Amino acid sequence: MPQLVFVYNANAGRLNALLDLAHKTLAPATYPCSLCAITYGVRMRPEWKSFVESLPVGAEFLHRDEFGAVYPWLAQTPLPAVFLKDDFGELNPLITAQELNRADLTGLMQLVQQRLATVVPAADTTATQ
Repeated sequence: MPQLVFVYNANAGRLNALLDLAHKTLAPATYPCSLCAITYGVRMRPEWKSFVESLPVGAEFLHRDEFGAVYPWLAQTPLPAVFLKDDFGELNPLITAQELNRADLTGLMQLVQQRLATVVPAADTTATQ
C-alpha cells in the first residue's frame, strides 16, 4: 500500500524544535520550513492531525537529517517536500518545496487530496472535507 512521506526542512531533536519554534515566532518570514509553519504551532494543529489520520494511505514524517540518512540519494532535494512511497519502497515526488512554500493549511490539504486522487484513484479522498 502506498504511503505519504512528509519531509520537514528542519532537523530532528528537542533543541532543534525549540530553536525552530523561536524562529517561527520571532521571524516567521525567514523560517525555512513552510511545512512546519503551516502544520504546527507549539504542537501539531488538530485539523491537520485529523486530516492526516483520515487519509486513505499511511503517513510518515521525517526531518531533513533523518531523510538524508534514509534516502541519501535524495538529500539534495529542495525541502520541505512530500513524497509518495510505492509498494517497492521507492519515493516519488508528490508536492514540491515551491508548492509548499505557497500553501496555507487548507491549500496543503487540498493539494494532498488532489494528488492522492491521481495516484490512488480507488480511494475516496474527499471524505475529509
